[in-house]
Amino acid sequence: QVQLVESGGGLVQAGGSLRLSCAASGRTFSNYAMGWFRQAPGKEREFVAAINWSGGNKYYADSVKGRFTISRDNAKNTVYLQMNSLKTEDAAVYYCAADSVVRSLRVGLRPDEYDYWGQGTQVTVSS
Repeated sequence: QVQLVESGGGLVQAGGSLRLSCAASGRTFSNYAMGWFRQAPGKEREFVAAINWSGGNKYYADSVKGRFTISRDNAKNTVYLQMNSLKTEDAAVYYCAADSVVRSLRVGLRPDEYDYWGQGTQVTVSS
């Protein structure tokens, strides 16, 4: 079974930075695409960023392009989300997700394209 554990959330002022981490266990991490999603109260879960199994391809929501960076360290079984220039509208619970297709040629941008999820980490941005 795959386990994903997010960390790094917290309270930050607008304009500040946070780095989220997602530690994976239970299978060969380097074979699978990973994604970050977020969900604010009363809203649907939305795509933030994704990275393919090798780390060579990265995708971002328009709302975070140029501010957020997704990366992975396959030796540490960890995917990261560096968030800079945070805005109040970035506040949400952030979830890490893992694909189940080995070395997939495509990367999912929708929640239903991922099979494993972490418990989420809260990001609060004050004005």
